[in-house]
Amino acid sequence: MIFVASGTQDGRELVRRLCAAGHDVAASVVSSYGEQLLAAQHTEGGGKLIINDTPLDEQGLLDFFKEHDIRIFVDATHPYAVNVSRNAMTACAVAGLPYIRYERDVTDISYENVHLVHGYEEACETCARLGKTVFLTTGSRNLERFVKAPALKDCTLIARVLPTAEVVELCEKLGLTPAQIIAMQGPFSREMNRSMYEKYGADVIVTKNSGMVGGTDEKFQAAEDLGLPVVVIDRPVLDYPHLAHTFEEVLKFVDSKCES
Repeated sequence: MIFVASGTQDGRELVRRLCAAGHDVAASVVSSYGEQLLAAQHTEGGGKLIINDTPLDEQGLLDFFKEHDIRIFVDATHPYAVNVSRNAMTACAVAGLPYIRYERDVTDISYENVHLVHGYEEACETCARLGKTVFLTTGSRNLERFVKAPALKDCTLIARVLPTAEVVELCEKLGLTPAQIIAMQGPFSREMNRSMYEKYGADVIVTKNSGMVGGTDEKFQAAEDLGLPVVVIDRPVLDYPHLAHTFEEVLKFVDSKCES
């Protein structure tokens, strides 16, 4: 059985393709919403699919590998989920399992008013220098870092997040008002981004370089239309044993390991 650490649109597509090719897959997701999306995308026929929605640390992964006779690990988590990837690489090394990382290509940033930073603290400090209304498109997992950042105490934060009860509740617990929360499912078009930036009076946009599937291109284009600065939190760099940028590369890797 192949383990796919999913949680992204790319991960779900890899699961679908692997199952369609006849492989049995154990897919790990990070939320009930992710589980729903994955289950809905899986088609009957081909390999079987089991879904795990329980967070797994290094030992948890090792136990799961043994219980389900995992032979290959495909890491298709979000590009910024570095702790998950580190745990996975360590567990695979201990268990002697082949590991491959799938990562979509980064967006080609041609917009001149981009400020590339290498962490959340630097992002907060840069935003504070650029404007008073900060439009966050970085999701909910690191929202607390912005809300509690001393550099942003005099700024107004607008958080665009997934429209789930858990995420909205998190925003409210962090003290964000309804006027500061945009709970919508993306990705968003250039026109939609521009309309939101205008409606909420954004002075600066914050994003991650998540690639075209993450809608990053459209965020840049809309910001350029309005002359707004964009703070981009750069991807962390890890030393992956195997790295793929296409689905075909992953499938070829899996087939080669299944044959060996």
